[in-house]
Amino acid sequence: MFWTLVATIFCGLGAAGIALGIRAVTRNMAPKWIIPVFAGAGMLGYLIYGEYIWYDHKQSRLPDEAVVVSTESKGIFWRPWSLVYPYVTAFSTVDTDSIARDTGNPDIIRFTLYRFEQKITDTVSHRVHIINCATREVVPLGSDGTPRVDNLKVLGRDDPLFSTVCTG
Repeated sequence: MFWTLVATIFCGLGAAGIALGIRAVTRNMAPKWIIPVFAGAGMLGYLIYGEYIWYDHKQSRLPDEAVVVSTESKGIFWRPWSLVYPYVTAFSTVDTDSIARDTGNPDIIRFTLYRFEQKITDTVSHRVHIINCATREVVPLGSDGTPRVDNLKVLGRDDPLFSTVCTG
């Protein structure tokens, strides 16, 4: 977060420097207001660029055993550019090293699902789940290790989470 702020400020200063150069080349005929406009556009441009490369950057830093199983892209009202071209705001990964068939039933598999979200600061959460590969039912486990049946989901056969955990 700190380095993003520093980079944003430097992009604004660099763009303001370009505007100062334009004013110098035109012998101060260009209006003075282009300096703050260029600075603002430079900072906004860098922040927009950061939003769009966030997913690729985070994905490149994942270990080899992390498999991306879902992404969320949505337009955000106060970011009008995202309504035209939505970007990835969250994604989930499965740690393939955490896949365990130690439940006593060969159809029931335990695994850890990580969720990354792009907010003001990046957030990462993880939760242990169990999946019944025969019925494609996924249930998160509570902190005490009991299944949270109220959060049960049934996956489709072509769901990447199902294929990663059950056939992987």
